[in-house]
Amino acid sequence: MITLKNVILRRSAKKLLDGATVNLNPGEKVGLVGRNGAGKSSLFALFNGSLHEDGGDFYVPKQWRMAQVAQDMPETDESATEFVVGGDTRLTELRATLAAIEAAYEANPDDADIGMELAHAYTDLADAGEHDAVPRAQALILGLGFKSHELDGAVNSFSGGWRMRLQLARALMCPSDLLLLDEPTNHLDLDALVWLEAWLQKYAGTMIVISHDREFLDAVTDVTLHIANAQLTRYGGNYSAFETLRAEQMALQQTAFSKQQDKIAHLQKFIDRFKAKASKAKQAQSRVKALERMEKVAPLLAEADFTFEFKEPGNIPNPMLSISNASFGYEIEDEAPKTILRGVSRSVLAGQRIGILGANGQGKSTLVKTIAREMGALAGEVTEGKGLNIGYFAQQELDVLRPQDNPLEHMVRMARELGSAVKESTGEQALRGFLGSFNFSGDMVKQPVGTMSGGEKARLVLAMMVWQRPNLLLLDEPTNHLDLATREALAVALNEFEGTLMLVSHDRALLRSVCDEFWLVGRGVVTDFDGDLDDYQRYLLDEAKRLREEAKIAVREAESAVVAAAAAAAPAKPNAQDRQQRSDQAKPIKREIAQIDERLASANAERTTLEARLAEPLTPAAIADAGKRLKALNDEIAKLEERWLALSDQLEALAA
Repeated sequence: MITLKNVILRRSAKKLLDGATVNLNPGEKVGLVGRNGAGKSSLFALFNGSLHEDGGDFYVPKQWRMAQVAQDMPETDESATEFVVGGDTRLTELRATLAAIEAAYEANPDDADIGMELAHAYTDLADAGEHDAVPRAQALILGLGFKSHELDGAVNSFSGGWRMRLQLARALMCPSDLLLLDEPTNHLDLDALVWLEAWLQKYAGTMIVISHDREFLDAVTDVTLHIANAQLTRYGGNYSAFETLRAEQMALQQTAFSKQQDKIAHLQKFIDRFKAKASKAKQAQSRVKALERMEKVAPLLAEADFTFEFKEPGNIPNPMLSISNASFGYEIEDEAPKTILRGVSRSVLAGQRIGILGANGQGKSTLVKTIAREMGALAGEVTEGKGLNIGYFAQQELDVLRPQDNPLEHMVRMARELGSAVKESTGEQALRGFLGSFNFSGDMVKQPVGTMSGGEKARLVLAMMVWQRPNLLLLDEPTNHLDLATREALAVALNEFEGTLMLVSHDRALLRSVCDEFWLVGRGVVTDFDGDLDDYQRYLLDEAKRLREEAKIAVREAESAVVAAAAAAAPAKPNAQDRQQRSDQAKPIKREIAQIDERLASANAERTTLEARLAEPLTPAAIADAGKRLKALNDEIAKLEERWLALSDQLEALAA
């Protein structure tokens, strides 16, 4: 059990916990939630021992083995598989122990104590899963979205986001009693997220997770720990249960709800205005759903650092854009273009609210970038409606902000670039006031962007997008750096937006809340997806299975191609002399293969006998001898199998 009793925790002069008391039981799956800056990461530091309490009592069982995701970017030439296998700390320790004992045994083979230690080391290594460490690691890597041909790729060859996925796989590889996960979904697409949920649901230890993905928390947690006002409050149930209970508690404080009355009135006005129009029925219905959620999330919104709204578009062309028989992909210098999507024929109409779905690497971002004019279509036509004004939030948008510039400089530069396209006042004072509405007040408007948090950068991008007064919003993973309260504020703002929305996100709560229909990007095409997000999760699992089968087929086809190439290079009709020569060459190979087959059968039988013998009560010396012989047999069998494969290849080449 993890126990905090009257714990005081400080970071510098700030008191993050003041007399906090809570118990977490073994096997519980705990979601740690609270505002940014409330102390979630500091509490994690207390759990992992890198920070100590300033008062009170804190206890974690000393025998518990802990695992967490390293936050540093791994720099190593190790293969992805080797790197993840290294996460099994118990296996690594036992391998080092065995090597030391084997060296001692070689020096003193008659020492019974060393023999006993050697026997125990062999047994411990087998119990720790030495035999299946590589398959276990590779299952984790593939589950997190890597392709089979990347299993042996050097860690340094992957981009930052993929290397962080390997850090996550390494943490999951570690046998643990306590698993600490701080924003594990940040670098994941929805397909990898679904896999991770399934894995964590089967995890047997105690887990504490920080996440801003409400559906992820609902799927993997059964306890919610809320940190606020320097106190910890434990709620039984997942995040939705916590949200309901907290809303009931705060219902007594009417001021928490008053902030939302204007927004509720705005939504109700839209519903009343359009519910009778067939063309607006779906949009009105989505606003009804938003209104139903409004009172539930009002307490959370009241805690948000800021709330905002998109300005009413100046005009809304219809259709917004039309795509006709287009191909999307990448131009590659001195090479043929790489086509990702073909035969795309779609129309985007005024007021549509489209969620773009698709497994990792299928082309979602390619589609959005092309619509956003970041890339040109390789073929076909993309026709824009007159007056189309796109507000684009790209996955990499935070990276293209200028680190040395401050928010005010970003806004001034954008205003100058747009020039007469936007008629609003662009004076510095007006821009300062606008930034203040996004919580960039006082000295923050002059703070270099490079020193800001991911959430603050995301807020700046949102501010720049809102200021442009778009009529089409293209959002590609906008929530990656936003906390739960700001995500809810974004959902409310998107539901009030009267233009057209296209959204790519792994945040299923946001997709459910703001999208009326879905497009599916996959297998090189873009189609309508008629199901809901639960249907889509099932589709993702089926798609992952299909891709694994395709990978197996590709391997078999590659092997067949090698054989076919060898056959093509050989003479079509060997003469009698050639056949006799090949037969003579094949005879010693066949004899050696037969000898290996015979030895493999004998060695495997001996190994089976030894494994059974080790399960019986034996003297220390006998156990040591049996363990040593078992290791020698395993090494011999591996070498024999490798030689057998090489000889078989030679034989096939002669036969061809």
